Order: sequence, then C-alpha cells, then structure tokens
Amino acid sequence: MAGRGSYSYGSEGPATAVAEQPQPYSADKKKPVLVTGASGLVGTHTCRELSKGGWQVRALIRDPAKAAMALGQLPVEFRVGDVRDATALRSSLNGCGAVVHLAAIAIERKDEKYTDTNTAATERLISAARVESVQRVIFMSQNGADSRSPYPFLHSKGVAQDSIKTSGLRWTVLRPSVIFGPEDQFVNVLGRLIKLTPGIFPLPGGGKARFQPISVDDVSRVVRLCLEKKETVHQSYDLGGAVPLTLRQMTERILAAMVTDRRLISVPIKALRPIVAFAERVLPNPPVTSGLLDLLSLDNTIVNNALTNYFKVVPIPFAADELQYLRRITVKNALSSLFEKR
Repeated sequence: MAGRGSYSYGSEGPATAVAEQPQPYSADKKKPVLVTGASGLVGTHTCRELSKGGWQVRALIRDPAKAAMALGQLPVEFRVGDVRDATALRSSLNGCGAVVHLAAIAIERKDEKYTDTNTAATERLISAARVESVQRVIFMSQNGADSRSPYPFLHSKGVAQDSIKTSGLRWTVLRPSVIFGPEDQFVNVLGRLIKLTPGIFPLPGGGKARFQPISVDDVSRVVRLCLEKKETVHQSYDLGGAVPLTLRQMTERILAAMVTDRRLISVPIKALRPIVAFAERVLPNPPVTSGLLDLLSLDNTIVNNALTNYFKVVPIPFAADELQYLRRITVKNALSSLFEKR
C-alpha cells in the first residue's frame, strides 16, 4: 500500500519518491473542480461521478453542442475553451479548488499534435493553476508512459507526467491500462472493424499483445476517491481490470457481445504497416495509426493493481454482458466513422 507522500504505487517504483512534502490534504468540496476533456469518455463519466458525490463540477469543453449531449443532464458549469489556450485555462481555473486533467489525444492529426495537446498544454495548465492558486491536480496518464519511451504517444504522456510531478502542486497521477466503455476509442474501434470484415478478422501479431482492460466507471470512481483521500497526494497509481487478456481473448469477448462470428487469423504487424499507412493518407479518421500499431507489440498489463489493492474496488469485468453497447454498431455507422472529421 502506498505510504503518505512517499511512494509511487505501481511499476515506476522508488524513482518517483518525494521527500519532505508538506502535509497533504483532500480537495475543498466548497469550491468547483475543473475537469478538462470533460465531454470525452472518461470526462463524461468523471463529471457524473463527481456530481453524484456532491462535488461542484466545472467542465472545460471545446464543442458546446457535443457537451450538451454528453453532460446536459448533469449540474455542470460549462466553460468553452481549448486546453492549449493559456488564457482559457486561467479563466476556467479561477475560483476552483482542484483540477482533473483528462484532455489528451491518442491519435495525432494535422491540426493537433502530441507535443501541443499532451505535453505543452499540461505545462500551461500547471502555470495557470499556480497563478490561480489551485493546488490540487489529478492527472490522467497512461500505463507505460515514460519520457524516455521511443513511442511518441507514450513519450508525450511521460513528459507531461514528469511535469506534473515536478510542478510543486499537490498531484496524483493515474496510469490506467486500456479503458473500455460506451464511445471508447479502442474496443469500439475493434467492433467497427469486425463489422467491416465479414467472415474473417485479422489479429495483428496473432493477437498476442496483452492488456488489462478497465471500465471507465472504475476509473472515474478512482478519480473521486483521489480527491477525497488526502493520502493520495504525491502518489502514482497503476490501474487495471480484473485479469490480463490477450488481444485475441478480448476479440473473442467482443464477438460474443456482438453475437457474431469471425474466423480469427494471425497477420504479422509488419504486413499491416503499409495498409495502415495507406489508411492514414486517405481517411479523415483512420481507425488505427502506425504509431498505435507499434503499441500492439507492448505489454499493457499492471503489476501492482491499485484499483483492487489500494482503492479496494471490485473491477467491472471485461465480459459480454458489460459490452452490450457494441450491439449498436452497424456497417453503416462503422463506415461513416472512417470519414468523420474530428
């Protein structure tokens, strides 16, 4: 179990130890909590969880129409702005007691790069939090994030993670494995690809890559607990679901949830590279990029799972009953998703 202000709970070990920290404290419920990336999957569920727990929630959003669809039924205060905009960050943080920083991208686009959205925006958030005297920050990192990583996405999250830990703020870092839930950008992508590949379904590298999928509801619950537990200040927590699963095992459970059959065939990742590269060139919204394809060769499981070992949360299983949202996928909307501009 993580000690107060002294130990990082997870695979990073003593390298993230913090010496002689001031006495940590929980966030002030009398002040709003700013949630960046509030209209995304984790953001929506986090806003719901915090509102249910009696927190005042302020949501930083870019698209008011999208936010109204996702958050319109919640008592949430909207602030329209871009996390890359220092002025918008300062305005949104004014009067807040804490910030939950979720905004990030997994796939780069022409107008949005890892260095801007994942890294520089985090540094601007830190600066804005200092100016506005917002001490408490929960940062959503990623399992495997490391500033020394050769993989651009993991590198960008690692640099941001380092910035948070050296910020002088009262931080908590969360490092989940792949997150699943309605509108997620991993399991739903697999479901759409299944719809578009009748008869057979190719598994990169034979589907041997290992993950530990965690429900978005469990992640949002941990966010709330971190705000409420003063012992979580200056700690990193690795989070995963109940059991590690290979990509093949995950695909089998997805097929069961969708009540469909496919013959799963192994395809070398090397053979998929030119196909993925072509899709990146011609599709506005490719389902997979070359960078994400590389990550399928990495283990994405959790050694010390803080979800169960520290927070004592019983994980929602990655099972057919929990994946019923995949049945909404049709060939038509799977095709249209490839041409959506985001």
